Amino acid sequence: MNIPSDAATSVYLTASRNIAKLPGLDSILSGHVVYAKKRICRELALRATAVLGWGRKPSALMAEVVAVNHGLSVWRLEDGFLRSIDPGSKERPLSILLDKSGIYYDANSPSDLEALIACRLDDTCLGRACDLIESWRSMRVSKYNHAREYFGELPSRYVLVADQTLGDASIQYGLANESSFHRMLEAALAENPGCTVLLKTHPEVMSGGKKGHFDIEEVSGKPRVRVLGTDVHPVGLIERAEAVYVVTSQIGFEGLLWGKRVRTFGMPFYAGWGLTEDDLAAPERRKPVPLENLVYAAMVEYARYIDPETGKRCEPERLIEWMGLQRRMRERFPEAIYALGFHPWKRPVLRNFFQGSYVKFVKRLEEVPDNTNLVIWGRSEAACGRGLRVIRLEDGFLRSVGLGANLIRPLSWVMDMKGIYYDATQASDLEKLLQETSFDSELISRARMLRLRIVENGITKYNIGTAKWKRSQTGKRLILVPGQVESDSSILFGSAFVRRNIDLLRTVREANMDAHIIYKPHPDVVAGVRMNGDGEGESSFWCDELVLDCPIGELLEDVDEVHTMTSLSGFEALLRGKKVVTYGQPFYSGWGLTVDRHPVERRKRSLMLDELVAGVLVLYPTYISRVTEKFTTPEQALDELLAWRAQGPSLRLSFRRRVWIRFLERIKNYVP
Repeated sequence: MNIPSDAATSVYLTASRNIAKLPGLDSILSGHVVYAKKRICRELALRATAVLGWGRKPSALMAEVVAVNHGLSVWRLEDGFLRSIDPGSKERPLSILLDKSGIYYDANSPSDLEALIACRLDDTCLGRACDLIESWRSMRVSKYNHAREYFGELPSRYVLVADQTLGDASIQYGLANESSFHRMLEAALAENPGCTVLLKTHPEVMSGGKKGHFDIEEVSGKPRVRVLGTDVHPVGLIERAEAVYVVTSQIGFEGLLWGKRVRTFGMPFYAGWGLTEDDLAAPERRKPVPLENLVYAAMVEYARYIDPETGKRCEPERLIEWMGLQRRMRERFPEAIYALGFHPWKRPVLRNFFQGSYVKFVKRLEEVPDNTNLVIWGRSEAACGRGLRVIRLEDGFLRSVGLGANLIRPLSWVMDMKGIYYDATQASDLEKLLQETSFDSELISRARMLRLRIVENGITKYNIGTAKWKRSQTGKRLILVPGQVESDSSILFGSAFVRRNIDLLRTVREANMDAHIIYKPHPDVVAGVRMNGDGEGESSFWCDELVLDCPIGELLEDVDEVHTMTSLSGFEALLRGKKVVTYGQPFYSGWGLTVDRHPVERRKRSLMLDELVAGVLVLYPTYISRVTEKFTTPEQALDELLAWRAQGPSLRLSFRRRVWIRFLERIKNYVP
């Protein structure tokens, strides 16, 4: 049993191993949680602030015993109203409710939440509550956020009725029972003669895994009753309903947040305050209050939140924003998609980037049904036709610490349904973004801050190289020519006139006889995982300096110009305010920011640098956090890249994984 040595650190006891192991609880409580079921030393008992138990569960009885034995109070915990992506044991809660006098769903006795709801709010708190309601709606969040929105056909007019599973503690402690559910259904039918009654049951009830309060076959036969038992996000159902009928379900609270008429047939925490139409008489201690009081008390004062990416305590606005990002990203693609031709090591990565969709991997195009969605890597003609909607993947522009060829897991990918960013022979989603997006001041400011941080920290796509480099003191104009992998698709589809590194070097030298030219071979070539270009061994004849291992970011800081076919180094040079001359047609050319030897005629718009950055780094890529393995922002991805670079890549692990996976790839008929 570990007792914190710092006397100023609060100590909380718990008789539950699960509570003691709950991630983030120490941060939420600003103290140290100690598991102590049986004997407790005197020092620990004297240091303890309270004993923690989970709601009104039977396991909380042991907490009460420990508390009585040592003259301590019991503080009760419960999942918050904005809990997580996945439900229950699949994922830790990101919000916790802490109550020192009761628990919110127990209407038999007072709770901290009741006292908080009754408090008068000042204008600042009222404004914050209104903003939270608006944010809850715009981010389309709920307690759990794993399920997809319901896009099936709904009745033109309906009221939503929420069933609950048998044994839900909020029913018993909410002064309700099984008959409450039947009264609710009958009232919904009687009070809404012109509406369908949409009965939302738990998905596991329909599958037989759990029991609800209705005989599904019987209620399905009732006129005007429609049973919906699929696992769907409840927001759309609430949003379009004329009224919400509940016993004690949180759907009633969410109905209030959406401005709906809410009927209750138990006594949940949000009933009895003059905001709902209640079948039961409210406890005397509950008096009418504005909705803002309920929202502020429940979401700001009563609940405590964990930032999923830092593990530290945060405010509800931060978690709502993060949950909203997950919701938006999970709904981008259809529920089921097919993926063709992916190496085994990329498959779990791909599943991560397509969270919210079920990914089925196939080995042959014939296995993909017509008129479905197909994911492929890069520029593959094999996917054309048959009504397939193709999603092309490629590495993002802030990728990793280490090379993709070394199977280093990426932080970002791009997903394109029109083409792919490096293919100048046709338009792409990125080109469309850059051509048509109206970049507002907030987005431009965000892009500028991101760019400045990237430049300040010397961040590039791969973030490798350790050698130091010092600028020549010749006084000549300094030109960097970055080498590329000549078999790369960006050259094949983006550089119709110059396709060899040696030809590029020769062209740059002949046009710039007075300049000091540096040639930096591609890091994949230097690492030996890609072949030298045709004639690349003669590069030293056409340049003044050959640089192998220096980080590209350091070179870009000191050179005057970058001349390239299609290398991403050209974009990275633009970020640093350098002159860039293109000999191919990379995605960043044609927008008035580069000197283009072969312009793309389709690109007519002139962009400011931070508009280009906004499209390329903020709007186009998808980022996955290394910490949460959930969707994240480019800003958080940059933070993680910096921490990753400071730690350094795990070369030993990378080598083992590379050997093992490439061995598996050689096994015939390998099935993952």
